[in-house]
Amino acid sequence: MPALSKNFALQVPTLYDELEFNHDDELIDELRDLGYDLGDHSLSESDFRDLDFDEYDSGGADIILDVPYVPSDEKIVSAMLDLAQVTSQDILYDLGCGDGRIVVAAALERNTHGVGIDVDPMRITEAIEYAGHTGVEHLVHFIEDDLLEAEFGNATVVTLYLLDLVNLQLRPRLLDELRPGTRIVSHAFDMGDWKPDQRQNCGSINLYKWIVPAKVAGIWEWQATTGEAYRVELKQKYQQVTGKAWIDGAAAQLKSVLLSGDLIELQIKKDASSRPVSFVMRCASKQWLAVDGNLQASAAIKIVNS
Repeated sequence: MPALSKNFALQVPTLYDELEFNHDDELIDELRDLGYDLGDHSLSESDFRDLDFDEYDSGGADIILDVPYVPSDEKIVSAMLDLAQVTSQDILYDLGCGDGRIVVAAALERNTHGVGIDVDPMRITEAIEYAGHTGVEHLVHFIEDDLLEAEFGNATVVTLYLLDLVNLQLRPRLLDELRPGTRIVSHAFDMGDWKPDQRQNCGSINLYKWIVPAKVAGIWEWQATTGEAYRVELKQKYQQVTGKAWIDGAAAQLKSVLLSGDLIELQIKKDASSRPVSFVMRCASKQWLAVDGNLQASAAIKIVNS
């Protein structure tokens, strides 16, 4: 992975780590850490004979999205908030909030406004009572709703403790509806082939962090202060970006592209023997604005979708 330029490194402390994950027995290890006795009830049972689902109505849904309620330990809650770098300037949404402990902790310790969403009315009642007991009811709000239909587009931080299946169901909405730069932190479960920007171990538990990437695929053109015309054609899969470059209409080398949230850095070389020129820009829907104006004479304009 090429090194970041100094300007970009100041903006984005951590980008893509090449990570390998092993999720075997992850939930079992976590339940042991939380004091559950696994001797009498094996988690490998597949028929759930001891459970009564008659009171639950799936409404004909193809997939049951109910998640078993296992509350996060206080140390895990604190680690999640630290990993997401939550401050008083954030709006935190906890999807599948349970008793509201993540939202309340953020409000109590960091003066953060938060919203908790859960499909279980009993948990919502508990969360409201907990917020009142701790005196943060003016900072938090709890909503009984389906996670796949609830509104969360104004979040700057999203926390999750859901199953892999539900994360994958939510993933398209997280990518499409959250603003670039929004941080997502998940307790124990990942997002399939959307690799995290950061992973952290808390005891035997994995925590994952993603930064929602801007949509940058397409053809972009801008003018450098040297008078040269730059053009790039980019393809994108999540925060991973590849492509080609031209300078004054001649093929050039796109040495690297780094994307984190709404910040993009492109390093472009005129030829193999020249030094790369680095452009750091902040992405909007149809233009990129230079973070450092010394090299760029105009904003990058989107020409064609890719």
